[in-house]
Amino acid sequence: MGTPHSQLVCVMIISLLLIVMGSLSPDSPPEAPKFTAMFGFGDSLTDNGNNNYFLNSLAKANYVPYGVDFEEGPSGRFSNGRTTLDYLGDLVGIPNLPAFANPQATGTNILRGVNYASAAAGILDETGQNLGQRFSLSQQVVNFEKTLNQMRNNSMSDQEISHFLSKSLVVMTIGSNDYINNYLVPSMYPTSFMYNPKDYADLLIERYTRQILMIHGLGLRKFLLGGIGPLGCIPNQLATGLEPTGQCVSFTNDLVGMFNSRLRALVDQLNSKYPEAIFAYGNTYGAFGDILNNATAYGFKVIDRGCCGVGRNQGQVTCLPFSIPCTERNQYIFWDAFHPTQAVNQILAQRAYNGPPSDCYPINVQQMAQI
Repeated sequence: MGTPHSQLVCVMIISLLLIVMGSLSPDSPPEAPKFTAMFGFGDSLTDNGNNNYFLNSLAKANYVPYGVDFEEGPSGRFSNGRTTLDYLGDLVGIPNLPAFANPQATGTNILRGVNYASAAAGILDETGQNLGQRFSLSQQVVNFEKTLNQMRNNSMSDQEISHFLSKSLVVMTIGSNDYINNYLVPSMYPTSFMYNPKDYADLLIERYTRQILMIHGLGLRKFLLGGIGPLGCIPNQLATGLEPTGQCVSFTNDLVGMFNSRLRALVDQLNSKYPEAIFAYGNTYGAFGDILNNATAYGFKVIDRGCCGVGRNQGQVTCLPFSIPCTERNQYIFWDAFHPTQAVNQILAQRAYNGPPSDCYPINVQQMAQI
């Protein structure tokens, strides 16, 4: 039998081991969410199934092989797996937001946030109408108001809702379709005849600002505004553009650049005018461009064609039902004619979460959570 001192040392060692083992246990409680909730607005880059319900739309991803690497299978996500919003949700402790149109998005299910994003949607109401019904950005804002009414019906007071919203994160990723399914389709939309590229970018920012201020007026205070990625480099543009084989379509990227520069400037304006809120610009164009230019360093081997698709660059026709996708999906930057793989989505989410100001300006999401 040991001395009292040696017994005490043994007890302390055992206690420390139990603490360490408990911290490593899979049953340990998850880390507390960094925001009270997260609300997503956008298009097919972040849609998680809104177009599956009640909408007569061609823009749906509720069939295989979409979701081939997602735990729920085809869910409406335009990816082989998860979206940037999914990954960002993991990072802030709010995983798998319910889609607004999902009948189960009621009661307590909406208290951690809701995803309103809709494939083919744009900043302009008419954008994407060639693909059928969708929730435009203005309609997504209306849908958010419906969520607030549900909260009030669930006996949340106005003071409780105000505090809840002020600590929530808003992620808005929209604008791609205003080019791909509007301005760059002159056979269906007159906008390229009505506006030169600079005036069109101004129009989009003016309409976008209107919707941002609408939800700010409803109480939201922490905004991540994602810029548009290099659309001239997606397989669809490579397949239909006039540039030499393998080169991004510079005209399309120049259009996007005009929008992004205005969006970044808008962030400065909003932060100056509304000091009680914080607005951040997610430099998707820069982050995605870095991945394209340094693909090997990121583990990618295929940068100029889709993993699933038909025609030149697997980008002339997007991923059809029951198509056979590539097997080495983590080595592809693009999943289909328009959308990145989940491997890219994860990188983009991480850079928005804790990247430098060149990735997320003027602060990143992790820093925003501390305000």
